[in-house]
Formats: sequence, structure tokens, C-alpha cells
Amino acid sequence: MKVAHLILAHAQPQQLARLINSLQHPDADFYIHLDKKTDIRPFQALIHGKNVFFVKQRVKVRWGAYSIVQATLNGFEDILASGVAYQYVNLLSGQDYPLKKTADIHAFLEVNYPTQYMEFVSVQNDWQEAIPRISRYHLVNFDIPWKFKIEEWINKVLPDRKMPKQLVVVGRSQWFTITLDAVRYIVDYLEKNPRLVRFFKFTWGVDEIIFQTILYNSDLKTTMVNENLRYIDWSEGKSSPKTLTMVDKETLGNCGKFFARKFNVEVDKEILNYLDSR
Repeated sequence: MKVAHLILAHAQPQQLARLINSLQHPDADFYIHLDKKTDIRPFQALIHGKNVFFVKQRVKVRWGAYSIVQATLNGFEDILASGVAYQYVNLLSGQDYPLKKTADIHAFLEVNYPTQYMEFVSVQNDWQEAIPRISRYHLVNFDIPWKFKIEEWINKVLPDRKMPKQLVVVGRSQWFTITLDAVRYIVDYLEKNPRLVRFFKFTWGVDEIIFQTILYNSDLKTTMVNENLRYIDWSEGKSSPKTLTMVDKETLGNCGKFFARKFNVEVDKEILNYLDSR
């Protein structure tokens, strides 16, 4: 079961190196998109190997912007261009960490191929707080002066936006594990539908919507399972999930998930030691 781990990172090369080491497997390769705002040299000095590749086309990533999607797509392009017959592409952040043995992860994916593991709920019915992401214009992806004032004015004078092609909009967490066939379909679909790309470039938090929506409105819908195999704690009610520490060790041990986020070795590195020991 060949797996390509696509990791979106922006900081902490040592923690990223540890993540890659924890997922090493004869059938695993690693593709790293490093935020273009970050100096790549410390990462290249620390992280290398025949199965580690830095994504060639780096972008400056802005939180909530289409740039996150573009970083992911650039990683997809490199994975597809490699010509390697991966079965799965596993999207991770540099602050993720596995909760199970790598061999068990590969075995699970092999048994359940070609299931797509990603969170998707209906925006219209079950995630209505996300409706303004779609219906309003957002300029977060654009580096222009007074963009939020301009955004406010645009939304006052223009009617609500409508999703192109009458697609059913679904989404939730941006992190997923999907087949290479699904990756190929997404890349091809966006290349053939530039109008949809333009629409999503004016969408806030589009990384939590675009990939699920494309697959949900395709023949691959029948292979989708509303489960992304990740433990993420949003109990603090903030815009980012809780940083997991030793306080959470029992929960992490019993949650049944394959990965968790987020971790920060500058806050608590003992939790990673604990996970490794298990």
C-alpha cells in the first residue's frame, strides 16, 4: 500500500523531521510544502532522504485563503508527476502526529481501499454558519490596500453569490486521506472549470470546502466516508484547535483515531515521547 504523505508546514523543522520519522515505512514517501514566507534552508539541512521531496512551486500561505488550496494542489501536482502508483495521499500539517503504528495505518488503508476519508457535512443543512463563506465576497486571498473596506462595500452593493454548476456544497475539516484517483480527479476538474476556481478564490476558509465538494458531486461520492481519521480538539472555542499536551494522553490513547493535531514541541514535547512509547 503505497502512501504519499503531503505535509503543509511553515515552522519548526525539528518537529517536522520527527513527524516524518514517525511515519517512515518502505511504502511511504513525503512531499513537503513549506510556506514561501519561511526560509527553506534549515528544513533542507535537517530533513532529507530518498523518499522526502520538497514541493517545487511554493506559495505564500494566508490563513483562510485560497493560497492554502493552491499549496495543496501544488503538492498534488508533484505527486502525480512522480509517476509513482500511490494508492493514497494523506494530507497532514507539520503539527500533526500519528496515534498508531505506521504498519497498522498502511494495513488499514489497504483493507479499506478505495475509501475516501474526509469530513463532509451539508453547508445548507448542517453547517449553516459556513453559508456566508459561499454567499459573500471575501478578499482574504488578495494582497491589496483597504481590502476589508472594499470587501464590505462589495457585499453591500452586490447580490449574494451563487455556487457555479449548482454544486451541493459540503465540507468541514481540511485534513483528509484520499486515493490517488480522487487526487487526479480533483486536479483535472479544476483545470477544466476555471470559473469554479475564480469563485473559490473569493471564498473564506475554502480549504475546508473545495475538495469535499468536488468529490461529493462526482461519481466518487459513493466511496466517501464522513470520517477523516483525525482527533482534533475544538473545545476551547477558538479559531484554532487546542494544542494537545500530556493532559490529553488518555484521550489520545482511547480515541481510536489514526492521527491527531495539533502539537507544539515548544509547549510540550513529552506528549510526543509518550505517543512514541506506545
